[in-house]
Amino acid sequence: MRSFLKIIFILLFLPTLGFGQSGLDTLSLESIFYDPLLAGNRPDIVTFSPDQSHIYYQTNDSSKTMEELFKRPVTGGERNLVSDDAERNFQVSPDRQKLLYHDQGDLWIADIDFTNKRQLVDSKAEEYGGMWSPDSKQIAFVQDGDIWMINIGTSKLTQVTNKEEDETGFNVEGWAGKDKLVLTQFDTSDYEEYYFPEYVGQYVKPGSTRRGIARQLVSVADIQTKEVDLLFENKGYIDTDISAKGNYLAIDKTGPSMKKRAVKVFDLSSKEPTTVFEDSTKGWLYNTEIAFAPSGDKLMILSEKDGWNHIYTVNPDGSNLKQHTRGEYEVPWAEWLNGEAIIFASTEVGPGERHIYRMNINSNETEKLTTKAGYRQDFELSEDNSYLVYQYSYFNEPFELYSLNVGNESEEKRLTQTIPDRFNNIDWQKEDYIRFTARDGETELSMSVLEPTKKTEQSSHPVVVFVHGAGSLQNVYKGWSNNYYREYMFHQYLTAQGYYVIEVDYRHSTGYGRVFREDVTNWMGKYETRDIIDGIDYLAEHYPQADTSSVGIYGGSYGGFMALYATSVAPDYFDAAAALRAVTNWENYYYTNPWYTQPRLGTPDADSAHYARSSPITYVEQLEDPVLILHGLTDNNVGFQDAAQYIEKLIQAGGKEFDMMMYPTERHSFQDPDAWFDEYSRIFDFFEKHLKN
Repeated sequence: MRSFLKIIFILLFLPTLGFGQSGLDTLSLESIFYDPLLAGNRPDIVTFSPDQSHIYYQTNDSSKTMEELFKRPVTGGERNLVSDDAERNFQVSPDRQKLLYHDQGDLWIADIDFTNKRQLVDSKAEEYGGMWSPDSKQIAFVQDGDIWMINIGTSKLTQVTNKEEDETGFNVEGWAGKDKLVLTQFDTSDYEEYYFPEYVGQYVKPGSTRRGIARQLVSVADIQTKEVDLLFENKGYIDTDISAKGNYLAIDKTGPSMKKRAVKVFDLSSKEPTTVFEDSTKGWLYNTEIAFAPSGDKLMILSEKDGWNHIYTVNPDGSNLKQHTRGEYEVPWAEWLNGEAIIFASTEVGPGERHIYRMNINSNETEKLTTKAGYRQDFELSEDNSYLVYQYSYFNEPFELYSLNVGNESEEKRLTQTIPDRFNNIDWQKEDYIRFTARDGETELSMSVLEPTKKTEQSSHPVVVFVHGAGSLQNVYKGWSNNYYREYMFHQYLTAQGYYVIEVDYRHSTGYGRVFREDVTNWMGKYETRDIIDGIDYLAEHYPQADTSSVGIYGGSYGGFMALYATSVAPDYFDAAAALRAVTNWENYYYTNPWYTQPRLGTPDADSAHYARSSPITYVEQLEDPVLILHGLTDNNVGFQDAAQYIEKLIQAGGKEFDMMMYPTERHSFQDPDAWFDEYSRIFDFFEKHLKN
């Protein structure tokens, strides 16, 4: 706590379950956390129709959690409800005459309009992973871990692989021309077993699971000789792509620590590789993607090699490596339109906005295709490359689906209208979107500020800081938060109860370049806390009615970790912390989620100091302020072990003020509205008690 006295003031506020001020007549904790969803059910893209003229998407017109499937023309127009038994996952044959789909573990084909359905394989085993040959005459698929082919004209079945009983099963990665298949294997034999017990049934269940980092293998099978040649193996992570004519295979590989990247292109006639691109970093690689052009053999690579995620192209022999975009902005998504053009999204206008561009890779001439300010995400390009569909949002406007005619100068078109009237009847406060410079005089930070809706010149108001989870995530931008839509509304509710609410995209967040993200390597919590404190100092300087002597902080997962960490190491700035499903001991998280912790902190055996200084459990003795611990008992991401260990430390330390609630049937992402409501009611009451009294 601060050494100076807090200002005591009386603030009229509504009870926990009451309604807000005039214009906020439906904003309550019940309306935020229970069905029907106040903001409606956000539409999710499923796929394009086989003829590319329509988009299938999921939502619910009644704003219930359960989603329905709809179909709407990509140009707009009437939307129709699609029956529950409609096929959602299908592949169109290259000649666009047939559809391939799976039904209850069996392989089926149909005409392009879903008529003349025919079951291809009838067996007790499950068939999956089906993939058309380039000539549309054969389908490769997986059965019992082996690769088979079927000729759709003659129904002839051919077994391609014959794995040993204890060998890892194969998957079809793709066809390389008419006579080769690229296959992958995902070897998890060295995974370790861990437990997330379940308690509410008649008997306690151990909840066992196996976790680790897999060894991945890439092979090429000759469908005539049935020979399977192992090309590449790597413990870590790989991405693959096959050139249009099937003569080249690109493999993008990184190791478990995600610090070194190599893109290798194999000439499948000789099976000889050429390393065409390399990158390395002290932190961890992010948003690495590769894709061959739809014609020719040019390979596109997304990379942060110059510090920001940009577009590169290279020939299969490694020649003519070119960087096509450059500058202090991100390219989060890109796809080929044809052999000479790429469509992509970028933050060139600013880190809080995403716009869509088209670029000619020969001249690097770029055309901006969107004009309206806002945030765009989840891009889906039609197979004929004529339409792009995506989610779009602006401040206080939940994401809706939009389409863009790529080859036309027409404006983007809104496809869905799923926001309920009762949401629009609320007088939502538009947050202040702020860019400011951190204490080092160089790092630019993004922050959002919401002010109390009832304040006078003489009044002073406590502050709540929200910390987003994941670490590597962006949540401060000019739009609605899809990741934290409940919190988005909860924060507006807090403003009606007399709070300032702020959020800072701290270092570790995405969208701000490699250095910004990687500064936290080997010591998570240190720079994030500094950035959040810089946000509080900015608030104190520019919002004189914000009582920064009374600050609460809360968040879930990584945000819960940060709430405990920041309150422990900076008690002069934080007065109460609510931690939801928080990591308290990063060593626990390493064993069940090494893919996350090893790139950031190393391994506990070799880098124990990194783990200790990054874990809130290390700082329990320093904790001066009250904390609220909220955790799902069956959480199989951040295990309840973290909450139990932290609480035991609090007890043993003595004199620590804390409260705790466990949720017996909830995992990391809560499902039960009652649990959500209970959790946030406790958070609200916690802040009322410790920030206002």
